Amino acid sequence: SRMLASASTQTATDQQGAAEGKLAPLLAAARAASRSLPHLDRRAALVAVAEHLRGGSALVLEANAEDVAAERERGTSAPLLDRLTLTAERLESMAVAVLQVADLPDPLGRVLAGWETPNGLRMRRVSVPFGVIGMVYESRPNVTVDAAVLALKAGSAAVLRGSSNALASNRALVSLMRAALEAAGAPADAVQLVDSKDRALVTALLRARGQVDLVIPRGGAGLIRHVV
Repeated sequence: SRMLASASTQTATDQQGAAEGKLAPLLAAARAASRSLPHLDRRAALVAVAEHLRGGSALVLEANAEDVAAERERGTSAPLLDRLTLTAERLESMAVAVLQVADLPDPLGRVLAGWETPNGLRMRRVSVPFGVIGMVYESRPNVTVDAAVLALKAGSAAVLRGSSNALASNRALVSLMRAALEAAGAPADAVQLVDSKDRALVTALLRARGQVDLVIPRGGAGLIRHVV
């Protein structure tokens, strides 16, 4: 039994190492892209994202139909199917929301506090980007766009790991956003998708200290406990 336990532990370690190795190039690309974001016209990049979402709606809806059909075949309940489903109206709402974020004041370079030391040195605390933000979330494909857009507005790269049942939808959405960034002269690698159903990649993302600056969970209690 000890030999079996040891073999099982070694297998798990090997699998985790493989997951970390698979994730490393993606995180390195996100880090490189993040360095230029604060100096770019991020509003123009987000406007391009909204335009590409509108122009590529047929691609997204086709991919989403694939996800929904697979879940319906698995017997997924109607409320959960509704959370997964995208429509032309929902895509338009997503594009409008992107434009609303684009028009928000720039959060970077704001003076948050200032003071002068007794020896006359003037100090300021100024807002800066996190760098690379990981987002782990469930079901709703619209979160793919919400998370990426908010990170970009704040001058950070986004590494997205959505639900496995929305993988086709998320691929289509991220593909459009990356194309939009390129069209606007911004680095496409600022938006990355963890394109796998392998849960070991979630743990690898959480352990990527020095490569990811912040990880945000959005979902049920089980997901949040795992991230914590």
